[in-house]
Amino acid sequence: MCGRFTLTAEIDLLMDWFEIDEFASEFNIQPRFNIAPSQDIVAIVSNEGSRRAGFLKWGLIPFWAKDPSIGHKLINARSETVPEKPSFKHAFKKRRCIIPADGFFEWKKEGKHKQPKYIKMKNDQPFGFAGLWEKWKDEQGNPIHTCTVLTTEPNELMEDIHNRMPVILPREKYGNWLDVDGEQSDLIELMKPFDSASMTAYNVSTIVNSPRNEVPECIEEL
Repeated sequence: MCGRFTLTAEIDLLMDWFEIDEFASEFNIQPRFNIAPSQDIVAIVSNEGSRRAGFLKWGLIPFWAKDPSIGHKLINARSETVPEKPSFKHAFKKRRCIIPADGFFEWKKEGKHKQPKYIKMKNDQPFGFAGLWEKWKDEQGNPIHTCTVLTTEPNELMEDIHNRMPVILPREKYGNWLDVDGEQSDLIELMKPFDSASMTAYNVSTIVNSPRNEVPECIEEL
């Protein structure tokens, strides 16, 4: 599962790292230390061969859904089943995205206590979650753009913390993930646990338990 993450990198670094070509209108980002489901999050999509960054609401609403509340249940998608599952198979074919992050949180059960952990790259560089997006229309025909984060089995670092982890894409494969004309069979190889040797994890304060706490102290090591 992936239910909270951070994005604190400056826009110039994100432009370079993800090779962003254009931005949605009024695109503006601030450091985020405790991003939670149902919030608008930065996502990168392919727009006629170029990479476009904008905001999507976290919690995917399938285009066929009658009730938008389904999005609260679809913040994550199991990578093993997205090619066939009705909620995700359309987006997996034609609407894949990259969700930039520079760390994420998970809670390790220790007896009756759950200890929040912050997981990031050892080199402090940003990275991209594999995501899917959809466009849903309300009764008035107004479009709502939403997304979900794919998950996979844990790597060696994560298996001691949780039984799932987000799919983190290799930087050199961003183009493959966004290319909706590519072979779907090639995507399976991208939805693997990321190399644990490149990652680190440490304990953080329980203030991160509440999404209302959006402060740098959320990622300070205890």
